[in-house]
Amino acid sequence: MTEIAIIGCGFVADLYMRSFASFPNQRISSVYDTNSARLAQFCSYWALNGASTQGALLDDLPKGSIVLNLTNPAAHSAVNRAILQAGHHAYSEKPLALSMNDARDLQELATRSNLHLACAPCSVLGEAAQTLAKAARSGTAGAIRLIYAELDDGYIPQAPYKDWQSESGAPWPFADEFHVGCTLEHAGYYLSWLIAMFGPVAEVIAASAQTIPDKPGAQGTADFSVATLFFEHGGPPVRLTCSITAPHDHRIRMFGEKGVLSVKKAWANSAPVKFHKRMILRRRLLEHPIGKRIKLGGASHPKVKRWGAAEMNFALGPMEMLEAIEAGRAPRLAGDFALHLNEVTLAIQNAGRTHGVQQMETTCAMMEPMPWAK
Repeated sequence: MTEIAIIGCGFVADLYMRSFASFPNQRISSVYDTNSARLAQFCSYWALNGASTQGALLDDLPKGSIVLNLTNPAAHSAVNRAILQAGHHAYSEKPLALSMNDARDLQELATRSNLHLACAPCSVLGEAAQTLAKAARSGTAGAIRLIYAELDDGYIPQAPYKDWQSESGAPWPFADEFHVGCTLEHAGYYLSWLIAMFGPVAEVIAASAQTIPDKPGAQGTADFSVATLFFEHGGPPVRLTCSITAPHDHRIRMFGEKGVLSVKKAWANSAPVKFHKRMILRRRLLEHPIGKRIKLGGASHPKVKRWGAAEMNFALGPMEMLEAIEAGRAPRLAGDFALHLNEVTLAIQNAGRTHGVQQMETTCAMMEPMPWAK
């Protein structure tokens, strides 16, 4: 079986380890972190083997292993490059890289080396996203005419974020999170769903701004963005918002001719997908306030219990990548899909007040549904 290793043992690494526990036949071969104390703490908690250096971890793995890059975003490009140059497939936390030049170079390196470069988030492979996609494809709400997607997290700088710790004791990296910005951290959750369902984005009309100037480590980073997306092959326009200022709202709503498809929790694989039928009541046009839950029927994928803000199986992406490699096909989250997701996300994050309409230069195919969602 293809081996899996981890570079980066910070906050998110614990969420991956909790998720891999739902795949008991898959073992994590080794892990590494530049912080030796954190590495020892992580290895002790999860009973893992720690490597002495990043190079030692990469050298000791059989060629063609999968290495998860869970480092901070500023290190993603360099670590992804090191993984690929060592002859391994790379699965990167988002974003793939902080510049499109770096992202393109990495993808070209992967292609030349006959390797795969994939990128989180993997919630698009989860039950909620796949159920919503199937409902949209099957016309449950009729033709979809417009989509609103919200990734607003509340006024985070006033939250007790300095007290947030992962399961094994890693602090939430608030300075890095504020510096990178909520769009790069979070937009991919719904962007990946939308690109998977409707194909590549042709145009992005976006604006972004810093609304909270005194965040630790922020240095002018936008903490609010709003974008309108137009797809290359038609489909409904999308309004996507990200912020750490507006009240918590993680809904996605697809407005169709017959009613509304909705999911309230972007970070829950088992979040209910509901259809709110449109009706006339006392000469008023309304959507049913409760809605009918849509279910796929049968088993989908292993679930994990909620920890903190997330109820997601973070191992779905690496495990789908492993299955793809062993089957001789391209992983769903790799290649053109990862590159296009990175471009759209950066376009929104970097829009500021002046960029306006941006034409996307990358493209990708629509994602094949998971077998259990067909």
